[in-house]
Amino acid sequence: MRAPATCGPSCETVAAMKYGVNTMVWTTRVDERLASLFSKIKGWGFDGVELFLSPGEPANIPTVKKMLDATGLERTMCSVLPREANLVNSDAQVRARGVEFLKRCVDRTAELGASLICGPLYAGLGVMTGTRRTAEEWKWAAEGLAEVAERAQTVRVTLCLEPLNRFETYFLNTQQDAAKLVKDIGAPNVRVHFDTFHANIEERDPAASLRSIAKVLGHVHISENDRGTPGTGHVDWHGVLSVLKQIKYDGWLTIESFAQPEPDLAAAAAIWRDLSRSGDELAKSGIQFIKQLAKEVEEEKEQKPAVRQRKVLSSKKKSANRK
Repeated sequence: MRAPATCGPSCETVAAMKYGVNTMVWTTRVDERLASLFSKIKGWGFDGVELFLSPGEPANIPTVKKMLDATGLERTMCSVLPREANLVNSDAQVRARGVEFLKRCVDRTAELGASLICGPLYAGLGVMTGTRRTAEEWKWAAEGLAEVAERAQTVRVTLCLEPLNRFETYFLNTQQDAAKLVKDIGAPNVRVHFDTFHANIEERDPAASLRSIAKVLGHVHISENDRGTPGTGHVDWHGVLSVLKQIKYDGWLTIESFAQPEPDLAAAAAIWRDLSRSGDELAKSGIQFIKQLAKEVEEEKEQKPAVRQRKVLSSKKKSANRK
């Protein structure tokens, strides 16, 4: 993962970003049956895919890696902690299982030829205590993730922590809190994962919140406000892309939306209706929209200096005429 804070002149434009799509648009299963899908994803103009990862998924890592390599797709990974492996549980054994779960996911990330794993890697998805997080829970999360980050450094993997909306976790909801957790973990390979869907719920100004974490931003998920196709709702896409351009972000911009999710995924994400006619349609429409908007944002950037120059020349001409 190239850090935005050190990005040089070579990434002056939004085009330096990589475009990905999460296979959960279609399925949480990752096996040989996805070979034809990988080919289509490449043909639609994506640079890579994001795979859902667990200690048992995908079952055949060498085969999946070979398929991706043959298609020319790069890859990132995402994961969630199960309830019985929760870094902020009061039971030390549950926390230990969480650390071991994540270490195994890190190893599998490297085995698949990826260098980034993202998601809510701090607490069990959907686990609620009925109260605000505690200082002790924060300490447990920071300590557990620091241990996982140490393992990840040995295999050159970056952890990107995703704040979720209040209905999916009580532990981490805002970009600023995520940045603070990254700081308290204190590892160079731990960064923040920004998601437009969650930010649309929790941030008063999602684009401004994105700008505020520029120095620790590591990954971006794009999804519409209803978790459907990017560009079909009211997310401030222009604002988000403008910020990414301004901070010289050169990481992944990955579609993580849902079309007709499988029952387990639908239950986890609380989606009770189809959000697109198909995963294929969502992916194709999504990348067409985001690439076109990125191009327009870049053109606006190029036009602004010219406008300023015309104003300067006009001002000088008026001054000369007065003389």
